[in-house]
Amino acid sequence: MIFEAPAAFLLQTDIEQMVQEAGPAGWVVLVILILFSIFSWTVIFAKLSALGGARKTNWRFLRAFRKAPALDAVMVASEQYRPAPLVSVFDFGYEEVERQVKAHGRLSNRTALERALQLGVSEEVAKLERNMHWLAITASVSPFIGLLGTVLGIIRTFNALGHQGATSLAAVGPGISEALIATALGLFAAIPAALFYNLFGNRIREMGARLDDFALEFLNLAERSFGE
Repeated sequence: MIFEAPAAFLLQTDIEQMVQEAGPAGWVVLVILILFSIFSWTVIFAKLSALGGARKTNWRFLRAFRKAPALDAVMVASEQYRPAPLVSVFDFGYEEVERQVKAHGRLSNRTALERALQLGVSEEVAKLERNMHWLAITASVSPFIGLLGTVLGIIRTFNALGHQGATSLAAVGPGISEALIATALGLFAAIPAALFYNLFGNRIREMGARLDDFALEFLNLAERSFGE
């Protein structure tokens, strides 16, 4: 009895054989694309964890902040929500309030407090955007690197065919298929990077807006607690 190999197994075998037969330039391109893909997925998983955690801790701290009667009570409660970006913004504002209260006994310079809060917001947004540029680079560069690998593979294939004197599709097909692997791998690296870059960008902008809103709430509470 003759058993036929599954199509998926044959496809995997063909791909492995084509990769093994790639030339030195093809290998360099493939390694670069694999590194881009690995690094972009590392950034993606790190951002998923960081943004998800920040969103949860922000919401918990905001509830505690809105229930607190004064800034001193919020300061005590903030320790258990320390990873939250809102807590960092709160720290910037609270330090400025403390300086003004120690110097004048009250909140004397609203503009200085607004600047301190804005610095806190900017710092937290910068933290959230860290390594995002790698996703943008992977999304924009990987397809062109893959195309370069394909062009080099096609040139190598036709150069070999010229020396052999063969012109049939059977002779050209395997080499062209081998060359197209670079394009496929480039797209495999670029597409997830582009999707998550846009997804994370939207989430970071939304979180930045929440930080700005919190700065306004902080101003209101500070004026109630230490205003004239």
